[in-house]
Amino acid sequence: MHYVMSDIHGKYEKYLQMLELIQFCEQDKLFILGDIADRGEQPVAIYQDIMKRNNIIPIMGNHDYMALFLLDKLVTDITEENFATGLELEDIEDILAWIDEGGDTTIAGFQKLSIPEREKILDYIAGFDLYKIIQIQEKKFILVHAGLGHFEETKKLEDYQPEDLLFTRDNPDKAYFQDKNIYVITGHTPTPYYSGKPEIYHGKNRICIDCGACFQTGRLACLCLETMEEFYI
Repeated sequence: MHYVMSDIHGKYEKYLQMLELIQFCEQDKLFILGDIADRGEQPVAIYQDIMKRNNIIPIMGNHDYMALFLLDKLVTDITEENFATGLELEDIEDILAWIDEGGDTTIAGFQKLSIPEREKILDYIAGFDLYKIIQIQEKKFILVHAGLGHFEETKKLEDYQPEDLLFTRDNPDKAYFQDKNIYVITGHTPTPYYSGKPEIYHGKNRICIDCGACFQTGRLACLCLETMEEFYI
């Protein structure tokens, strides 16, 4: 079976509970549509777990993207040799803005790791794809974190900018493609913004699966692409 979930945001226990709920096994594949990092208590533990699993495929989210570039500026120990070339004011402002968005939990997790362990995780995140395309029978699923910003029907996916795929917020009740067998599955925007409920939202060939796992009233959601069965923790 092929499964998708999104926006785990450091909720390691919910993530493990979901794997148990769907009875995830070596024959299955799980696609995580970004935002493993930040907010919840154990984002680093999730990265470490999925790194060991060949059948979990992460896709870049905006929080993973921020973590990749800002942690790279923080992982090197400050020495007399590099102090003068340390963080610029713009870097500090970016890091403070990231902390405002929940980056403190990711930073705290990294502080507990050795330099080689930190570099290994950053190399892993750097390898995340911006999107994946999955064909299940007659249905084609485009898996992307936020959506297709500046959408054009004839535009190739590889021609979209990272900002279009990681940060966009648009109307899920407006279909991207005329072909009814093409579905775009996204996270990024918690579904209560659309329906008032922490449950998977089905728009016009759009499926939104960020159900606000990191919020008190939210849930972690998972969708099976073969059966369209929905799972919640």
